[in-house]
Amino acid sequence: MRIGFIGLGTMGAPMAARLLAAGFEVTVHNRTREREEPLAALGAKRAASPKACAQERDVVFTMVSDTPDVQAVVIGDHGALEGLADGAVLVDMSTISPATTRRMAAALAQRGVQMLDAPVSGGSEGAKNGTLSIMVGGEAAALELVLPALEHLGRTITHVGPVGSGQVAKAVNQVIIAGTYAAVAEGMALAMAAGIDTEAALKALGGGAAGSWVLANRARNMLAGDYPLGFRTRLHRKDLGIALASARDLGVSMPVAAYVEQLETSLVARGFGDEDMSNVARIVREQAGLK
Repeated sequence: MRIGFIGLGTMGAPMAARLLAAGFEVTVHNRTREREEPLAALGAKRAASPKACAQERDVVFTMVSDTPDVQAVVIGDHGALEGLADGAVLVDMSTISPATTRRMAAALAQRGVQMLDAPVSGGSEGAKNGTLSIMVGGEAAALELVLPALEHLGRTITHVGPVGSGQVAKAVNQVIIAGTYAAVAEGMALAMAAGIDTEAALKALGGGAAGSWVLANRARNMLAGDYPLGFRTRLHRKDLGIALASARDLGVSMPVAAYVEQLETSLVARGFGDEDMSNVARIVREQAGLK
């Protein structure tokens, strides 16, 4: 399988590296061209544009930041659409608007190219370790074609429906984790203010109904007031914007997600957008009078 990979950021670079390590022939492209160099050192070919990255490729993966970025690299000037051949598959693993996904899929279909929307959950750790949860929208036959590659990127690969469905599932994921991060931050603030043994509390909580990935992997960061990057706050803020827009269209009220979006908007405005999203605890701690 000849693979193109567009977007070599915090998530995309380790994912492309895993495909190279698995023995696939991989061509890479990134808007900031220097980010291609570590992948080239691992054996990847470099392409000067998304179009060039897609030429003579069976599958092209895109993993970029936002809806306009995906549109640019897929259907923009010198985009992947111009290079993809009839029968190829484009797999967008970004988190973007479901409606835009459907429009791009229609444009690709006119060229005989199938599209899968396959956003992921699991953060940078999951990208490095190949343990992502991948939510796939699109035709089952297209998923079957790219499954040998996806199996090196994710531990859980779930076909959730027609094109666009993966993005809806990811929006649901981001809403749920928004509430979880906020709740863990508030719980840790309460534990700190009360002066209990927080390490013992984490052990007890992790073994009960409060146990979660966020509690296990981010609560200690919240307690320390240190937020090393796993998933950028500004990107989760973008994802919540997509989810809330979909909710408005469908008449669904989501007050918890709206509250976390406000917290994250404040953090981005204060210059903390590139910290891990566990930094919602920064505001919770401040409001509790904790350093």
